[in-house]
Amino acid sequence: MANTVATIVGGVVAGVVALVAVFFLLLRCLLKKKATTAATISTASESNSSSTTSPQPGDGQQTYIESSSRGLILHGLGMHQARCFTLKELNIATNNFTASHLIGNGKFGQVYKGLLPDMIVAIKKRWASPNTLFIDQVSYLSSINHRNLVSLLGYCQENDLQMLVYEYIPNGSVSGHLYGESKNSSNILEFKHRLSIAVGAAKGLAHLHSLDPQFIHMDFKTVNVLVDENFVPKITNVGIRNLVDQIDDSGPSARSMEDDVFLDPEVKECGKFSKKSDVYSFGVFLLELVSGQEAIQFQFLDSGTIHQWAEIYEDSSDVSNLIDERMSKNYTEEGMQHFFQLAAWCLNRLGGMRPTMSLVVLELNRIQEKEIGMTTIMGEATPVLTLGSHLFTSSA
Repeated sequence: MANTVATIVGGVVAGVVALVAVFFLLLRCLLKKKATTAATISTASESNSSSTTSPQPGDGQQTYIESSSRGLILHGLGMHQARCFTLKELNIATNNFTASHLIGNGKFGQVYKGLLPDMIVAIKKRWASPNTLFIDQVSYLSSINHRNLVSLLGYCQENDLQMLVYEYIPNGSVSGHLYGESKNSSNILEFKHRLSIAVGAAKGLAHLHSLDPQFIHMDFKTVNVLVDENFVPKITNVGIRNLVDQIDDSGPSARSMEDDVFLDPEVKECGKFSKKSDVYSFGVFLLELVSGQEAIQFQFLDSGTIHQWAEIYEDSSDVSNLIDERMSKNYTEEGMQHFFQLAAWCLNRLGGMRPTMSLVVLELNRIQEKEIGMTTIMGEATPVLTLGSHLFTSSA
């Protein structure tokens, strides 16, 4: 009996000892795991702190550029890395920037067409001292992508030269087709084609305004809307006014602002750009698009300025002198009237009374869909046009 009791007591003691050993083993493993995790978090925190405190150009930790009326607002932020081209690459692409490759001049400088091994590009070139802010801005601007925006691919900054490298858009600017070097080309832009261009350009601006924080183009005009081989519009020179004015530490002269017919009167008065100033510029673009002539040459009834015309514009106003004769008569009076109403709305002297670009997109889509439906019901010779409850025929 005594032996049995001793055996039982021994077994219990052994079991307790085993449980205690397992407990301490588990506790040791748990403490070791916590120490390893803490060390990992500490290392990562130190690494992040280091990269945030002293970012270097080209290391992926770039600077966020916010477009504002006061200039550039910089925000530390990891972002898309713009491609850094060498001067040698671009010299080869343009045959040392010979005159035969020169395709234009703009706010940033001369524009050249270049042939790289993998693509055709447009290169904007100017003389300027090296500047890290230039690289930061290009890094942000190259991260903005949309079907109706010209893509900024990268930059070059060598030998006191600054260059911007863009995708090449082969069909020139809308201004060229309306009243420039391509005016007499075989491509006749009917009203429905111009509506399509207006819709695409509006979508590009609306995308810029939808960014967080918002981005303002500040230099939207017809010459800055390019078209590809399918006449898909792409807005160029996004952020160029800011880039030039801020890096050069010199804003636009009062004279140049006063002469800019695309510039919002509120900007001319106080120098403050906003989304609504882009909308005003888009209103001028709409008038050029439908008239086929430069806004500076407009003859606005008895008014001397574009916004004065917009203030007195009424549905019944005679705008026949503003309609491009090259469009023939392949449009509806209702569609044209709504188009001018939208332009006048965008050109309201008071910025707060203008539509947003997203609303402009919706309105242009509505006009376009209705216009296409009305002008393609019957054959082209004597199409039946439906306006409200009225039916009539018109000759092509």
